[in-house]
Amino acid sequence: MSSPHAAAPYYFVPGPSKWPMAAGLSLLVTMIGASAWVNDVSWGPAVNIAGILATLLVMYFWFGDAIGESEAGQYGKRIDLSFRWSMSWFIFSEIMFFGAFFGALFYARTITMPWLGDLDHKIIWPDFAAQWGGASPAGTIDSFTTMGPFPIPTINTALLLLSGVTLTISHHALRAGHRAKTAFWLAATILLGFVFMGFQAYEYMHAYSDLNLKLTSGIYGSIFYLLTGFHGFHVTLGAIMLSVILYRVMKGHFTAENHFGFEGAAWYWHFVDVVWLGLYIVVYWL
Repeated sequence: MSSPHAAAPYYFVPGPSKWPMAAGLSLLVTMIGASAWVNDVSWGPAVNIAGILATLLVMYFWFGDAIGESEAGQYGKRIDLSFRWSMSWFIFSEIMFFGAFFGALFYARTITMPWLGDLDHKIIWPDFAAQWGGASPAGTIDSFTTMGPFPIPTINTALLLLSGVTLTISHHALRAGHRAKTAFWLAATILLGFVFMGFQAYEYMHAYSDLNLKLTSGIYGSIFYLLTGFHGFHVTLGAIMLSVILYRVMKGHFTAENHFGFEGAAWYWHFVDVVWLGLYIVVYWL
């Protein structure tokens, strides 16, 4: 938000908009296509992709309207507070999302695995070894090697931690009114995010081809790819968000006092960093 709060109305109420209905319809088309796709219906992929593209188009115009209203000075302190609460609750929902997967990992590793490996269950699974990863109950899955913390996961940890530093420098530069410095360090943050994704893609290829670690490799493989994969998806989303913010910074948007668009994207990026630290410890080290 680049306009001063003093020029804004007490509380801005937008007029009727077609975008909520358009978003609902595009998401409906997306899910119809996805449902057809997983059921091997021939037109499923095309409809799913069309729905995704329509959703992205709606988001582009809808966010464009919001940016225009902000730049026109319509958003005051109360709208700013609404945005902050909305982003906070969104990040809280993401915490619950990852919490479910971390909970599944804890339950499988700490409760289910020892339970299946005790003497009472040797009759059911006589060849089962109660060790985390690599064990194959009665030959039901192919043997695989677990993923360790070196070198790629540790490199990626350093990259994300460094990206948090560069983003903080960019934020302080914006608050100080140094737009060029803001853009430089924000671009550095985005670059670190994409380098992280490149390393993760390489890690997946190594896991699949060299370690025989697949999504079908028991509960270990399922949780490993779900946790790291969804985190990688969130890193990609965060990098896209920061790229939009970088474009807006270069267009002259935001001021030292009013820049919640920047702050909201920064909150999300720092959240992704914190999730990775937990994932790095629990998945790769323990």
